[in-house]
Amino acid sequence: MRQDSRLSRMLHVLIHMGRHDGAMTSEMIAQMLDANPVVIRRTMAGLRDEGYVTSIKGHGGGWTLARPLEELTLLDIYRAVGEPSIFAVGPAYDMPGCPIEQAVNGTLKNVFDEAEELLRKRFAGVTLADVATPFPNVQKHHGGRGGAS
Repeated sequence: MRQDSRLSRMLHVLIHMGRHDGAMTSEMIAQMLDANPVVIRRTMAGLRDEGYVTSIKGHGGGWTLARPLEELTLLDIYRAVGEPSIFAVGPAYDMPGCPIEQAVNGTLKNVFDEAEELLRKRFAGVTLADVATPFPNVQKHHGGRGGAS
């Protein structure tokens, strides 16, 4: 199963935004992530809908943080990017009438639900400022895979 990197990528972007003077365009962000600007706009729109970023259209426009990094948690951004599945493993429904499969699926669901709740609590306790603390202010953004950012 393919990993969903939306959370990681948006955390990366938001921390850069918190240290960038002025707005960042979708094209700038796309270059930094080696992504399509349309995908960036779609993802950023979800963050805007939640009140985490603002956007201004036209020349001199772009995306800016609506709140400081200290007020944004990993849980906020996780929810804003659509709460991607945390686990790559899951139940099987090959034999829905089998009581053993039902027991296995029920147990897995309970364990996964517990683990997800613990992770959400941990996400809620970590701000983007906590993540950004060890890094000096960075004004330049390097695009492309393998480039420093």
